Amino acid sequence: MNILIVGTGYVGTTTGLLFCEMGHQVTGLDLDDSKIQGLKAGKLHFYEPGLEELLIKHVAAKNFMFTKNTKKAVRENDVIFICVGTPQDADGSADLSYVKNVAESIGKYINNYKVIVTKSTVPVGTATLVTEWVKKKQKGQIPFDVVSNPEFLREGSALQDALNPDRIVIGTTSETARTIMKELYNDFHCPIIVTNPKASEMIKYAANSFLAMKISYINELAKMCDYLEININDVSMGIGLDQRIGPQFLRAGMGYGGSCFPKDVNALIQTAKENGQPLTILESVVKVNEAQPVYFIEKIKQALGGDLTNKTIAVLGLSFKANTDDTRESPSLILIDRLVAEQAQVKAHDPKVKMAEGALVQLQTVEETVTGADAVILCTDWDDYKNLDWVSLKSLVTQPYLFDGRNMLDKGAVEGLGFHYVGIANH
Repeated sequence: MNILIVGTGYVGTTTGLLFCEMGHQVTGLDLDDSKIQGLKAGKLHFYEPGLEELLIKHVAAKNFMFTKNTKKAVRENDVIFICVGTPQDADGSADLSYVKNVAESIGKYINNYKVIVTKSTVPVGTATLVTEWVKKKQKGQIPFDVVSNPEFLREGSALQDALNPDRIVIGTTSETARTIMKELYNDFHCPIIVTNPKASEMIKYAANSFLAMKISYINELAKMCDYLEININDVSMGIGLDQRIGPQFLRAGMGYGGSCFPKDVNALIQTAKENGQPLTILESVVKVNEAQPVYFIEKIKQALGGDLTNKTIAVLGLSFKANTDDTRESPSLILIDRLVAEQAQVKAHDPKVKMAEGALVQLQTVEETVTGADAVILCTDWDDYKNLDWVSLKSLVTQPYLFDGRNMLDKGAVEGLGFHYVGIANH
C-alpha cells in the first residue's frame, strides 16, 4: 500500500519505518523543513535506539520518502496516518489543534476514498471530530473513513515494540476500513482487537493511566517502607511475582515523566470531569507523582544537614528514563529546579540529552560533573551510570554522599566503597 504519515516525530517516524519493514511504500509529511532535510539525509532529530540505522536503510532503498507538499501527499496515498502532537492545554485537556489542521488539509485535497487513521493519542470522541473537520473542508462528497489505531510504543524500545506488538487495536464501524486495516497488519501474530473508535481511544488512555497508577502506588508505599525501615525492592519483588499483579512498573523511584503518562493521565481526568464522572483514583495518582521529587529533596536535605545553600550537587541523568533524550516532565528537571530554589550549585550530565545553552551547567563527562561535589544524585537509570568506576569517582567528590533516585545500585557494594548511600526505601 501507499501510506502517508503526517508528522515525523517519534511516533510518526517509528510507524513509518514499521510499514517500510512490512514492504509498503511510505511518505512522511511534515511542514518543518529542517526535520525533512535531516530525515532525507538519514538523520533523526531525536534519539531512539536502532531507529536511525533503519531510517538509513529505507531512505537508501527509497521506501521512505519525505515531503512538505501536503496536496501531493494527500492525493497520492490511500491510507493516511495522523501522527502529530497533542500537547497538554492549561486545564489538562489535549490540544487537538494540530490534528484539526491535518484533518482540514485532508478534506481540502482529498481526491478519492481514503482511510484516515488517528495514531496520535487523542481523547474519546476525536474520530467523530476528525470526520466533521474533513467534511467541512470537502468541495464534494468524496467518501472516506476515520479509524482509531492507537500506538503503544515505549520510548527507549519503540522499534522493538513496533515490530513485536503485544496487541493491535483498530477502532472503526466501517467494514471497508476494517478490511484495509486488517490487511495492513496481516503479517503480525499478536491479538488484534477490532472495536468502535470511542472504545479504541479509551483503551490507549486507560492503559497508560493504569501503568502510571502502578508507579504512584509503589512510590507511595515506598514512603511508608522508608519510615518502617523496610526494603521496598523486596516488597516489589514479593508482590510482582503474583501473576495477577506482575513485576512491571513496580520499581520505586522519583516518579513518572515523559511525553505520555503525565499528559494522558491529565487528559483522561479532564475528560472524566467534563462528563461528570470524576476519576478520583487517577487524581490521587497525579498528587503522589507530583510529591515524589519533593520527598526525595527532603531526604537529600536531611542527609546534608538541612541546608543546601552553596552545596555543589552533581545530577546524573536528565532524560525522564534511560535510552531516550526526552526531558518532557522529567523528574530530573523538577528536582534540579528545587535544588536551585534551595540555592544549591548544580552541575549535570546525561549521555544523550543536550540542554539549551545557559539552561544549566552541563558537562561532557561524569568525572567533570562530580568533581568537587558535596553530593551525587542518580536521576536516570542509564546503564552508563550502573557501570561507573565508583572507586575512582569517590576520589573526585568533596563529600561522598550518593543519592540513588532509581534504586539502581547495590547499596552494600557502594557503602563498602565508603559512600554514604541513600536510596528510596532501599534499606
